[in-house]
Amino acid sequence: MSEPQRRDRLTVRVLLLDPDGRLLLMKGRFPGMPPQGAWFTVGGGAEPGETILQAAVREVQEETGFSDVQFGPVIWRSDGPLILPSGEPVMMREHFIVAQCAGGEPSRAGWEELERQLVLDLRWWSLDELRACTDVVYPAGLAALLPDVLDGRHPAEPVTIPWG
Repeated sequence: MSEPQRRDRLTVRVLLLDPDGRLLLMKGRFPGMPPQGAWFTVGGGAEPGETILQAAVREVQEETGFSDVQFGPVIWRSDGPLILPSGEPVMMREHFIVAQCAGGEPSRAGWEELERQLVLDLRWWSLDELRACTDVVYPAGLAALLPDVLDGRHPAEPVTIPWG
């Protein structure tokens, strides 16, 4: 039996940092994830015609309520198959972009009903907390990748990181 045809889904993942170097992560449960859920960065699929930056600005606003955000470069890329909550199989084309904001309590006011059902938590993480976390975190190895980001060391071109 052959692999189902998957459409490409241009996706932005935002490494949203506060002034203390904490990273905002969401915990959700989606098809193919552990039943207890997994932590992942803010972001989502680009709308037709959107650039990576436009999608990042929109997703951060919708998922956190933060609008005063400084966006940096896309530093990582990752591609892999995923089943969306709708059941559609897609090939994720993820772009990880660095961003900085003032921090504070994120707002869930812009969430759609499906996000309210599937997202279990949203919180800021220090590097030490992330290193000590025993939950599943995406992308895999985030705690090991984060020190360069926190120190402002970004690759000249996006680096491919493993999917999953």
